Amino acid sequence: MLRSVSVFERLDGEFEEVVFAHDPPTGLRSIIAIHSTLLGPALGGVRCFPFVSEDAALTDVLRLSRAMTYKASAAGLDLGGGKAVIIGDPRTVKTEALLRAYARFVDGLGGRYITAEDVGTTLADMDVIREETRHVGGSSPSDGGSGDPSEMTAYGVFLAVRGAAREAWGDPSLDGRRVAVQGVGKVGSGRAAHLREAGATVVVADVDAGAVSRALAAGAAASAQPQEILSVECDVLAPCALGAVLDERTIPGIRARIVCGAANNQLARPDDGRMLADRGILYVPDYVANAGGIVNIFEEFHPDGYDADRARVSVERIEQNVQRVFEAARERGVTTAEAADALAEERLRNARGAGVAPSVR
Repeated sequence: MLRSVSVFERLDGEFEEVVFAHDPPTGLRSIIAIHSTLLGPALGGVRCFPFVSEDAALTDVLRLSRAMTYKASAAGLDLGGGKAVIIGDPRTVKTEALLRAYARFVDGLGGRYITAEDVGTTLADMDVIREETRHVGGSSPSDGGSGDPSEMTAYGVFLAVRGAAREAWGDPSLDGRRVAVQGVGKVGSGRAAHLREAGATVVVADVDAGAVSRALAAGAAASAQPQEILSVECDVLAPCALGAVLDERTIPGIRARIVCGAANNQLARPDDGRMLADRGILYVPDYVANAGGIVNIFEEFHPDGYDADRARVSVERIEQNVQRVFEAARERGVTTAEAADALAEERLRNARGAGVAPSVR
């Protein structure tokens, strides 16, 4: 007989707090996971998605909140990791009343968690949430926010590819390189635009035929079917859709020298990083590559307020961070995924040893 696993066992002593938020009048069913506040308040977006079950929603929010801790730590930010999910199809459940109810739950956490935009939520949603709580990032610039984070996320991933190109070929130039982009939503399409401007040939795929058509009209050279894009012959494979796409089924078919994309949690299992390395594929850990959005939002907490030029300079450090991961992997004889984890965990250990988490500026 299978033994049921309790929620507390799922947390495994690793997560600081998980809040189940329920507001019957608006239909809100939300889970907020705070993985760590060792380095500062936990920042992470709120994802509105029609999960197949509440268990699937819990799995997703725990996985994503942990990744946010590592993302902030690896990027050198004084932020912790958190995430939230709202269960339901955003086209039907996401009302202003529901967003306000969600915002009040966030506010009740007293600043331990800062919410932001994610899949199924928008800049306009953040503006509504900001009316109920100040613990939100990425609202409109007119409200003192940094706006839609997707542009800076896309720019950061582009810079990560440059860093990987320098490692792989001794030259960061992408002129003449062929790049396959899986997923051309806001981040994927923005990243494709940067690649085209750098002289790369871009092949795109998306489950949304309209998104593919827009990408082709904007200058993408070709398209592929969603189930085929991971095996397209190219120099760089860019997973920019949902996670867990790199596994024992897909990795053997990859025909790229570099894998570097915007999607979170691209590796289905930790061992998949070793499988990539054994095939001679240079993998840029996703949370190192896609940190541009969180770096951009962090600039909102600067004493002088948000400044786009200063934020862009901060995002440009991603290229150096990628190089640092490659150097650590060589020195330690580990995969790039293991090296990134080690660098992030080292900073967390130092904060734990100090006993006091720094405040946000």
